[in-house]
Amino acid sequence: MGKLNGKVIVVTGAASGIGLATADLCAAEGAEVILLDRHNCDVADADAVDAAFRGVERVDGLVTAAGIAVRHPLADQDEAGWDAVMDVNLKGSYLCAKHAIPRMPSGGSIVYISSAVALIGVRNRAAYTATKGALVALTRNMALDYASRGIRVNCICPGFARTGLTRPIFGDPERKAKIEAMHPLGRMGEAEDIAKAALFLLSDDASWITGIALPVDGGFSAGHQHDV
Repeated sequence: MGKLNGKVIVVTGAASGIGLATADLCAAEGAEVILLDRHNCDVADADAVDAAFRGVERVDGLVTAAGIAVRHPLADQDEAGWDAVMDVNLKGSYLCAKHAIPRMPSGGSIVYISSAVALIGVRNRAAYTATKGALVALTRNMALDYASRGIRVNCICPGFARTGLTRPIFGDPERKAKIEAMHPLGRMGEAEDIAKAALFLLSDDASWITGIALPVDGGFSAGHQHDV
């Protein structure tokens, strides 16, 4: 028996990275998985999200893994880039949850994919960090709003994991080693590390957990490990 037998799980950003790993793991655990990706649904487009959910009668779980990143300090960030990150990372999560919640009459689980940068500062990521921090705050608020309906809302805060967004790091051995050293467990994560946490939060194993921001980051957000 899989942990998600009979459940309907919607996963955004499902064509690659954390979204793909989560979709694969949910399917392996018995779920019917509805895959949303930019090729079939722009999560920042209200009409597109409405159309994607229109044929979905029931949702037991939602994982919002769609995301983009830009690397600038705030004063160097152009408005178009700021808006694009806000639209995909934050508005997209809002729109998908807005359509999933009415389809959860018997309760359900929403898992936002935030980031460890929502918990600990990292330079040159103003827009990205703003969206991920907002998801942590949104998680807590929604957990209170929907607890009486049996809907649990949590988020995962990954450290640096091997995905399309981090691919440039792997081509630079010096940078890769530097980032690995920032994780006390000594390695960057894999998409499957985050997918396993999402599976737990979606499953009945987490039935008494709501409103949390769960770091899955090899110790990245625990603090600086250098001896001073």
